[in-house]
Amino acid sequence: MSAQLQPRWLSVEDYLAFEERGEIKHEYINGEIYAMAGASARHNRITLNLASRLMGHLRGSPCEVFVADVKLHLKELGVEIFYYPDLMVCCDPNDRDPYYRTRPCLLVEVLSNETARIDRGEKLFAYARLDSLQGYLLLEQDRIGAILHWREGGDWRRAEFIDPQAELTLPCAGLTIRLAELYEGTGLPEASPNAEGSS
Repeated sequence: MSAQLQPRWLSVEDYLAFEERGEIKHEYINGEIYAMAGASARHNRITLNLASRLMGHLRGSPCEVFVADVKLHLKELGVEIFYYPDLMVCCDPNDRDPYYRTRPCLLVEVLSNETARIDRGEKLFAYARLDSLQGYLLLEQDRIGAILHWREGGDWRRAEFIDPQAELTLPCAGLTIRLAELYEGTGLPEASPNAEGSS
């Protein structure tokens, strides 16, 4: 989803009220708001493929899965930020604001040409500073591919996946999933559920 600067400054309280009654979502960085464009059908399918598997896997646990409409609130070096991650997994029972979360353990962004630079740079930097976060997954939209960042001890590790039959184990959620499963129904040929090696 792309972001576009809007010519107005808002306090956090005004921003939250504005979002509650608005029809267009906006991300918020230190008083500035950025309107978000709608996602493509493929972007939506990839997100929902993962969300449906996570919801089934985490059913009965204290963890919640959120897609697109619940904000992430960050305080980064004194700057107030609200993002709309494509997907969040949150397991902290004390993190229960009606409109946003502050302590996710897994964040996922589906890349587009407009957002890839921000998702790989600005958001990676901000997300990695969350002490609750165990994993950050970036999924390509126009080809099968993923980059998984995960916390190991006090350091962050990174792995890239391009083989549709590769298996990813998602931190926090504990879900192991083939990369091709995330791309089912997207029209990308390697994502066929009957592809060689699928179970």
